[in-house]
Amino acid sequence: MTTYKLKQQKRGEKLIKEGFFNGDKGNAVFMGKPRPFVLKDGLHNLYPGIRDDALDYFEQNNVAWWRGNYPTGHVLSSQIACLNHLFPIRQDKKAVLELLNTISNDFVDVLPIAERLEGYIQFEAVGGDTNFLNEGANTRGSNCTSVDALIYALHKDGRRFLIPVEWKYVEAYGNDDKSAGSKGETRKSRYLDLIAQSKYLNKNTLSVCWHEPFYQLMRQTLWVEQLLLNKAPGFEADDYLHLHIIPDENAKLLNKIYPCSGKDMKETWKGCLKRPEKYIVISPAKLWGKQNPDTEIFQYLRHRYWPPESPGE
Repeated sequence: MTTYKLKQQKRGEKLIKEGFFNGDKGNAVFMGKPRPFVLKDGLHNLYPGIRDDALDYFEQNNVAWWRGNYPTGHVLSSQIACLNHLFPIRQDKKAVLELLNTISNDFVDVLPIAERLEGYIQFEAVGGDTNFLNEGANTRGSNCTSVDALIYALHKDGRRFLIPVEWKYVEAYGNDDKSAGSKGETRKSRYLDLIAQSKYLNKNTLSVCWHEPFYQLMRQTLWVEQLLLNKAPGFEADDYLHLHIIPDENAKLLNKIYPCSGKDMKETWKGCLKRPEKYIVISPAKLWGKQNPDTEIFQYLRHRYWPPESPGE
């Protein structure tokens, strides 16, 4: 059976051969050997309309790129996929609100997030200067809990919401136990008390949270809870909604029956939440469902990432 990852890899290789990435021929070295799905210039991996702005944004806000200080050429990068979908609209209030309205009509406005080159979506967000998860310093994009993107929205009842966005593409995970060994002891010392005190995580959390992807979801839930509790400057809010963006076709992530729970990914994590409605899984194509299909960016995303039956086909 051909996996979604392999299908997307072959899709990327086909696009490279067609000259889709500014004529970049690929076959760049990645992890010690040439790979046909890795571009020679990572800038070509970004949607053409955002390349200069994305470089400037990452530099001015001291944000780390995945595996280095420059966009990766790996065409299956989820960081690149997130940026290609969200960065083009980050300063377009109407488009960002329409994105949220795909999920819920309860939001009536989106608010700017203060930073250099501010917009209505922040990338590699860590929640300001203070780390509330016992992890040390906050560094955007590396070595601490962060979210791929963050939206700050106004609910129709007047409450302000933090909306962390975790973006997945072809990821799938094994069954490694992150509570094992000396590193596991460090992790438990950081998070166990916060889990015990959490008003969002229930007792089921401890049986699954040391396995991916739940280890990441646990940390992100604690992260946003601590921002709310501590009224972190620039991130003051009353509630949250956690978005997990995953292609419907990624069965190895979504449909795997995880040994730690005996359930699939979505049901496993919802079972760890006192308020399961705070966690929403949606595909990139469905997230973009209310955007204008005639735009260049819509057609770029559909052609590069989405399944053939997506809107705009």
